[in-house]
Amino acid sequence: MKNIFFTLFFLFSVASLHAQILDPVKWSTSVKKVSDTEFDIIATATIEDNWHLYSQEVPEDGPLPTVFTFEENTDFKSLGEVKESKGITELDPVFDMVITFFANTATFTKRVELLNPSGTTIKGEVEYMVCDDTRCLPPNYVDLVFNLPGTAGAGTTTTTTNEAAENAAENAETTAVADIIPQTDILNTNAEKSENAEASKAAVEQTKKQETKGLWTIFVVAFLFGFTALLTPCVFPMIPMTVSFFTKQSKSRAAGIKNAIIYGIAIIVIYVFLGAIVTWFFGADALNALSTNVWFNFFFFILLVVFALSFLGAFEIMLPNSWATKVDKQADRGGMIGIFFMALALAIVSFSCTGPIIGTLLVEAASKGGIAPFVGMFGFSLALAMPFALFAAFPGWMNSLPKSGGWLNTVKVFLGFLELALAFKFLSNADLVLQLHWLEREVFLAIWIAVFGALTLYLFGKFKLPHDSPIDNISVGRLSLALIVGAFTIYLIPGLWGAPLKLISGFPPPMQYSESPYGVGFTKLGSGGTASAEEFPEGAHLGPHDIIAFHDYETGLAYAKKVGKPVLVDFTGHACVNCRKMEERVWSEPKILKILNEDIVLISLYVDDKRPLPDDEKYVSEISGKELKYIGQKWSEFQILRYKANAQPFYVLMDHDEENLIDPVGYTPDIDEYHQWLQDGVNAFEN
Repeated sequence: MKNIFFTLFFLFSVASLHAQILDPVKWSTSVKKVSDTEFDIIATATIEDNWHLYSQEVPEDGPLPTVFTFEENTDFKSLGEVKESKGITELDPVFDMVITFFANTATFTKRVELLNPSGTTIKGEVEYMVCDDTRCLPPNYVDLVFNLPGTAGAGTTTTTTNEAAENAAENAETTAVADIIPQTDILNTNAEKSENAEASKAAVEQTKKQETKGLWTIFVVAFLFGFTALLTPCVFPMIPMTVSFFTKQSKSRAAGIKNAIIYGIAIIVIYVFLGAIVTWFFGADALNALSTNVWFNFFFFILLVVFALSFLGAFEIMLPNSWATKVDKQADRGGMIGIFFMALALAIVSFSCTGPIIGTLLVEAASKGGIAPFVGMFGFSLALAMPFALFAAFPGWMNSLPKSGGWLNTVKVFLGFLELALAFKFLSNADLVLQLHWLEREVFLAIWIAVFGALTLYLFGKFKLPHDSPIDNISVGRLSLALIVGAFTIYLIPGLWGAPLKLISGFPPPMQYSESPYGVGFTKLGSGGTASAEEFPEGAHLGPHDIIAFHDYETGLAYAKKVGKPVLVDFTGHACVNCRKMEERVWSEPKILKILNEDIVLISLYVDDKRPLPDDEKYVSEISGKELKYIGQKWSEFQILRYKANAQPFYVLMDHDEENLIDPVGYTPDIDEYHQWLQDGVNAFEN
C-alpha cells in the first residue's frame, strides 16, 4: 500500500511539473491622484522567482519589449509616455547586446489629465514576454482597467487586479488535467546555477566595459568623419583663408598661437553644443528607442538618400545666407567674441558639405543611446578643428598642403555613394521588423553591387557628375581607390549565390531572410551538397545552419509523409534566448546537424510571429476567449492545447499520425543527451 501511494504521488508530482501551464507574471492596476485633474495610472507586474520581464526599450534584434497600448477615450488626455521603474541592465551573451529587464516586480506609470469631471474608465493592454534560465514564454496580452475617481473621490487610490491572465491559466490548467502528456524539463544542476551566478556577478563589469568600448568606437568613427569632412570642397579651401586672417590680425607669434587655439576650441564648443542639444531634447535613451522604431528607420533611410543626392550634386543643402551675413558682421568685432563668430561662420558656410556627414553621424550615434551624440560631435569637431588651429598657429606648414582642385569634389561624390549604400541598411531594418520581404538578402546585395559598381566606374573616370572638373588622367591615389572599391564590388557578387560575406556581416539581411533559400540558382544545400530548384520542397525555408524547415504545420506534415521521415516540431520564437542557444550551441554539432538534415523533417513554429492572421483563419481562443490576432498566437495556442505546455524551446518528435515517438523535451544544452533523444525518436519511427 505504501509503495502504491508513493508511486501515485511520484507520478502526480511529475505530471504536475511537466504539464504545467506557466504564468509567472501577475498584473495589478492602481490610480494615484496628482491634482484635481491629473492622475497617474499605474500597472504593477509581480514576477515569480527566477523569471524576468523585459523593459519597454530593448535594442533591435533583441527580445520582445513590454508594450502598453490604450484605447482612445475623449474623457482623458495623455500627458507623456509610460515610465518604468529601474530595472537590471546586463550584457546578454546570446543576443550580444546590453538588455534591461525586471525581476520580482516592475512598475509602469503613465500620467493622464481627466477631461470629464464625472470620472471615467481607462482601458488598455500590455504585451510582454518573460524568460528564465532555461526557457522563454510566448508573448502574452493582458487587459488592464484603470478606474479614475471623479472630483468627489479625490485623494483616494483605487487598486484593481486584472483577472484575464489568471482565467486563461486556469482554463489551460483544466485542459491539462484532462489529458496529461509528460514534458521533460532540463533543470539546472548546482554547478550550472553557480556558473550562472558568477556570470551575473561579472555582467555589470562587462556591461560597463562594453558601454565604454561603444563610446570609444563612436569617438573614433566620428573623428574619421570629421577628417573626411575636412577634405570636402566647402571646408578645405577655407584653411588658407583662416590662416591668412590670423596671420594678419595677430601682432605677435604668441598672439597668433593663442588666437588659433581659441578658434579651435570655439569650433569644438559649437559642434559639441549641437550634440548636447540633441541628447537633451530627445533624452539620453529616447534616441535609442527611436532608432529601433520601424518608422524612424524609414525616416533615416529617406534622410540619408537626400544627403547622398546632395553630395552627388543634385542640389545643395544650405542654411539661409542671411545667417552667414549676420555672423560675419559679428566676426569683425575682434577679440574672443569675434573668433567665436568666425568659428560659427565656418560651421554655417560649410554646412552644405558637413550637414549630411553630421546628420549621418547623429543617426549612427542615436542607435547607441545615452551620451553617444555628445561624444560623436566631440570627435567630429576635434578632427575638424585641429588642422585649422595647427595651420593658424604654424602658417609655414601650409606649404605641405595639396592645392585645391577637382579631387575635393571627388571626395564629396565618394561620400555620396557611401551614404546611399548605408541608407539601405535602415530600410532593411524596417523591412525585417515588419517581415515584408521587400528587401531580402539578394535584393539588398544587388543594390550594393550596383552602388559600388557605379562608384568604381566613376573613380575610373567613365562618367562625370555635376560640379566635376575635366580630367585628362587619373591620379595614382584615385586609381588605387578605384581598384579597392572594384575588388569590394566583386567580393559582393558571390553573396547572391549564398556566400556568407563575413566582411559585411550585420549589414545585409540574414541568410534565411532570402528570396532563394539556397542562393540564386538553388546551388547551396544545408548539408553541404547541391540541389536543384525541383529538389527544394515547396513552402520550405532555410533555417538555422541552412537546415530545410517549414513554418506551416500542415505543409511540413504533408512533406514528411511524402518523403517518409518523422517530424520534429520545434516550438520556438524570434526573440527566444534559449532557442538561439540550442540552435547555435547544440544544433551546430555535426552529429546532430546530420540528423536534422537527413533523418527528420523540421517544422519550426514561431510563437512570437507578429504577422497578422489572414481574415479567414482568425478564430476565438479556447483559452482566453479573445480573438487571436497574430500567427504566433495561433501556434502558441496549438502548443498549449495539444501538448499542455507553453514554454520555448519545446521539441516534439512524432510520426505521420501525429503521435509522439518519444516524450517531448525543452531546453537541453547537453549535446549528448539531445543527440540521444533525437536518435531514440528516429529509431522508434523506423521500428
